[in-house]
Amino acid sequence: MDKALATTLSQLEARLHRPDVRTDQDALQQLLHAEFEEIGRSGQLHSRDAILAALRHEALPHEIAADAYVATEIQPGAALLTYRSAYRQQNGTLTGHTLRASLWVRCAERWQLRYHQGTPTSDIW
Repeated sequence: MDKALATTLSQLEARLHRPDVRTDQDALQQLLHAEFEEIGRSGQLHSRDAILAALRHEALPHEIAADAYVATEIQPGAALLTYRSAYRQQNGTLTGHTLRASLWVRCAERWQLRYHQGTPTSDIW
């Protein structure tokens, strides 16, 4: 595991969890690769355009808690980031536990998210 790479990519991933970034089309276009795709917790495949449209008016009801980030460089300029996440309810309980995998690629001197998958799991914390 590359700790510096894990720090960089986990910080970028955490930006995508923030409500102010999720509704900012310019910020999303910087973070999401032009060919971005996602398989969500639902098992549905989503294109970049579909994600941009869905997030435009999203009202994220809960804070996203995430940890256990691990980054693996696949090749120069491509890295796999894995981690776990859940929604933190107002009373502090965690729900919607998910194992996540993101493929980040380096484009024009910045990292962009090329692919993301979320897989529902049982209570893992």
